[in-house]
Formats: sequence, structure tokens, C-alpha cells
Amino acid sequence: MVKFTEAACIGGGVIGGAWAARFVLAGIDTKIFDPHPEAQRLVSEVMANAERAYEMLTQAPLPAKGTLSFSKSLEEAVQGAQWIQESVPESLDVKRRVLNQIDAAADPQALIGSSTSGLMPTELQRDMKHPERMFVAHPYNPVYLLPLAELVGGKKTSRSALEDAKAKLATVGMTGLIIKKEIDAFVGDRLLEAFWREALWLIKDGICDTETLDNVIRYSFGLRWAQMGLFETYRIAGGEAGMRDFLSKYGPSLTWPWTKLTDVVDLDDELVEKIAAQSDAQSGQRGIRELERIRDQNLVGIMHALKAGDEGRGWGAGKLLADFESHLRKTAPRADVTPSQQPLKLLEVKVPAAWIDYNGHMTEYRYTQCFADACDALLLLIGADADYVQGGHSYYTVESHVRLLGEAKLGDALYVEAQLLPSDGKKVHAFMSLHRASDGRLLSTYESLMLHVSSSEGRSVAPLPEIMAILQPLLDAHANLPAPDGAGRSVGAGKR
Repeated sequence: MVKFTEAACIGGGVIGGAWAARFVLAGIDTKIFDPHPEAQRLVSEVMANAERAYEMLTQAPLPAKGTLSFSKSLEEAVQGAQWIQESVPESLDVKRRVLNQIDAAADPQALIGSSTSGLMPTELQRDMKHPERMFVAHPYNPVYLLPLAELVGGKKTSRSALEDAKAKLATVGMTGLIIKKEIDAFVGDRLLEAFWREALWLIKDGICDTETLDNVIRYSFGLRWAQMGLFETYRIAGGEAGMRDFLSKYGPSLTWPWTKLTDVVDLDDELVEKIAAQSDAQSGQRGIRELERIRDQNLVGIMHALKAGDEGRGWGAGKLLADFESHLRKTAPRADVTPSQQPLKLLEVKVPAAWIDYNGHMTEYRYTQCFADACDALLLLIGADADYVQGGHSYYTVESHVRLLGEAKLGDALYVEAQLLPSDGKKVHAFMSLHRASDGRLLSTYESLMLHVSSSEGRSVAPLPEIMAILQPLLDAHANLPAPDGAGRSVGAGKR
């Protein structure tokens, strides 16, 4: 079964709390057990950052938030959970003991994932009665935004458990990459460890300071890696001849004494103080929560850019985001389409930080985005969804007119209403209004004309009957409403 509704997080630290946030924001009821006296405060801070990030991340209809509760015991937390995520300290003895407790108390069908950064799953599952459902689910921080979990099975893990975990992760916006063989530190951390070791030598030897090193990463190959990873980036470097040419040109340099990857740096007191002092000078003026918020906002912006890549089909993490939004739209409860002589309420949104311009107000094109999202909501309402588009039919906006009447600010809750103007379905003429929820003030209006087309024929055609069965009663219900103020205006027209 792919869909799941209940999860448990054993350990509520940085990783465990972020797992809980990922689950809760995907509509999954989640129980946490962590005996730390500050656990509830720490998890609440992580949850606040996650909610802020999701407001920036997507305007797709998120499900109603799952409940978040704290249990008095591990046994209480895992009762009824279909996915149990262990995120206790990185100690084999501690993790093995906790996993054995989970195994004894949980439903035998429940999946058990460990957030370990490098311990072998075969060692972790050694004494479990049901080891076939235990695996490593190694995420990356922040778990609520970064969509990868490395799925690593031990010798007793069933392939079906890994496949089930992968399918379940997709429903919360993550991708589970099944690693073929278990190995210390898996894939990601082995790469990071090698990179980290060389970075420490560069600091120790006085080649650069921490800020210079970070700038080298974020201003160059870090940007390439965010979209194409390592091998695809180097394929491009090989030119038209591709990877074989790249390896023939640059492969011999691997024998040159460039790096110290086989040498372990001595993290003595002097080097620790050197690194800590440089790090304090680099970013010590910002608190950790502020840095987390900056990180989250930047990650959202990068994912949005990647979502627009490949001609709108998405690329890398952006494609995963687009796929998650498609899942959210398909699984969202259908809006009420009962015909009524009232405008249709199509969209509710809160203005995130990424939408604010240098004047402190919502930037101009975001008004249009609100209306574009409302148009998408209208099409979903009448059944012109992704499946309908794949079937060869769609609506395209052929004309629109926006009026900006008021200012929206950071955190404002907004909503869009729409009145359908007389049209035949082949054309849909709509007048929309954007309001601030706190006082109902009208901030903007949008008039649009959408045309129904056949993709295969390349021309305008009448909608299929199932669309008209929903659309026509709505058109009839709005037919006798008075024309909205501003409908039919041209640019620069005076007030009526």
C-alpha cells in the first residue's frame, strides 16, 4: 500500500523534528517520542521554519496538516504507525537498542527507517524479530525541503520493503534512491567526507579561509551540481565527444599529487580554534535560526528556478517539486461545483518573503501569478485537469487585462474570486478579483479569455461533454449577475 496516514518519529532533534515536519505538512498524523526536556520547544521551532518554507515553496493545494503529538513512551508513539523513523544519536549500541524496542512494539507490517549517516543496516537489524522491514532512510538537512532519502537495505531487508518505502516517500514529495549495496556512509556521505577532508587541509595549510572556500563552492561548481550533479556536468565538459573524451583528457591527472585525500588532518586544538574563529568572522553575526531561514528561502528559490527548467517540465529537484505538486492537485478534495449565483472562490494564499520587492510590497508579476493559479484552479474545477490535457485537449489564455488597485505585504492572506461572464464554453470569459482576507479590500482585478483547443488538430474546438456538464450550469448561474465593475476596460480607460 502506497498511501499512509500515520507516522512515528523516535528522536526529535534536528533530523527527527524535520522528518516530523515533512510528514505533518503532507497530511500525515505524526507522533514523536524524545525524552529530552527541550524536545517540544526544539521541534516547534523546526516546524515553524518548515511551515514558512512551504508557504514559499508551493501554491498547490496542500492537504490539511496532520496532527503532531508527543508521546510519553516509545511504545505509545509507534502504535498504529505505518512508517517509523528512528533518529536517535549516531551510536550503534544506542540505535540497535532503540530499533529492537521499535520492532517489538510496532505493527509487524510497519516500515522502520533509520536516519543513520553511516552505520550499516545489517548491523542495525541484527537482533530484530522482523528485520525484513528495517532499512536506512538517510535524509539530508533540512529534511522538509531537500527531497532525497538514500534507501539502503541490510542482508535481511526485503526488496518489497524498499520499494514500498520509495513509493510512500513520493507521496510526501521525496525521492527514495535505492542504493544497490550497503557500504559505510552510503553514497552521499562518502562524497561529502572526501570533500570535507580536502577542505580541512586547505584551511590548515593556510591556502584560504572558510569564507573563501565557501565562495569557491557557491560561485562555481556548486551551482552546476545543484542542477546536473557531477557526471552530467563533466559530460558537457567533454564537448561533442562526451564522457569518453573527458576521461581521456583529464583521467591522467588523477595520478598527480594534487590532493591529500588519503591523509587524515589532525584536528588539534590549534586547527579547531582556527576554523572556529574564521567561521565566527564569516557568519557569527547571524543566529542559527536566521541562517536556517536564509538557507530555506534560497533553497526554495533554486527549486523554483529548476522547476521552470527543460521548457517547464522541470529539472533535478525542480522536477521532483513539479511531480509533488501534480500529486497534490490530483489528490486534493474536489471543490464544490454546485451552481450558485455567487462568485467562485478559487484560491487562498499567504504572501511569502520571496514575493516581496525592494519597496516591501508584493512584486507586480506575483499578482498575475495569483490569477494564473486561480485560472488553473478553475480548470481543475470543471475537470480540465492533467489527464484531460494528456488526452489532447486544453484551455489556453489568449487575452488578459490586470488592474493593480492596492498593495499586498509580507504575510498578508489573500483570496481570489471569479465571476464567469457570458461565453459558450469553447471560449471561457472570466473576471477575477484579488482581495486581502483581513479586511476584504480589493487589491487587483483580472479579466481573461481562455480558448479551448485540440492539441492534435491545432485549432479551437468545443469542449468534451464531460467538461460542459460541469461548466454550463456555472455559466447559467452567473448569467444574471450584474457586470462587475471594470469588466471590459481597456488600458488607461477612466473610471465609470
